[in-house]
Amino acid sequence: MAKTCWLERNKRKAKTVAKYAKLREELKAKHDYFGLSLIPRDASPTRLVNRCRVTGRRRAFIRRFEMSRMTFREHALNGLIPGVTKSSW
Repeated sequence: MAKTCWLERNKRKAKTVAKYAKLREELKAKHDYFGLSLIPRDASPTRLVNRCRVTGRRRAFIRRFEMSRMTFREHALNGLIPGVTKSSW
């Protein structure tokens, strides 16, 4: 499990991105790059990190299922993800 502070930091960044989204669009449309430099760094959507919903892990993230590969494998093998089965040939 990831540290709680990492998860909370990501939530805080998401709130900041949502708060400044409209202002960022306006400044980008006007090509006002000085104005963009004055808003907080965490207002940029690229600073958000995809994290596993179960464990909070950020590496090996599968977007479709919003899980890390290890969590996905555990859930798939236990039959907790509908429509996903282990393939064999």
